[in-house]
Amino acid sequence: MTTAPHSHHVDVPKGALIMAGFLVVSSIAITSAARIMQLPPAASPVLMRAEQKVAPIASRQLRFSDRADGAVVIEDVTTGGIALLLEPGTNSGFIRGVMRGLARERRMQGITSTPPFDLTLWKDGELSLTDTVTGRSIELNSFGSTNRATFLDLLTRPETAR
Repeated sequence: MTTAPHSHHVDVPKGALIMAGFLVVSSIAITSAARIMQLPPAASPVLMRAEQKVAPIASRQLRFSDRADGAVVIEDVTTGGIALLLEPGTNSGFIRGVMRGLARERRMQGITSTPPFDLTLWKDGELSLTDTVTGRSIELNSFGSTNRATFLDLLTRPETAR
């Protein structure tokens, strides 16, 4: 029994190659034109709020600290009371994830966990968490209503005594 020779050669249609080349060239051209014309990048939510003079509705300064048992203590800096205690194993992954990223940035800059974060609800409905030291701001609305609600709850939650 004889078999026919097998080829691994793949023919790509000439039109597809031309279109792919056109996409690459046009992407480079558009990017170059934007750089040459010095078009400003899209404004950040922080800059847009400042430009539109959007006022805060509610704000709370919070300090997040880890306990040896794995719990996270969220303290209201103004009152000194505990706004929330996230016990190990509780469904608090979003808060822990956001704070882990902010804490990593602080560690890289040699900053301790002592300075507070500002949690602010703005008149336009946006909710932001801002690091008072690094200035980094996280827009919490972009993570969906359920995740936003976990932080929004921290604005109105009464403190418990230490």
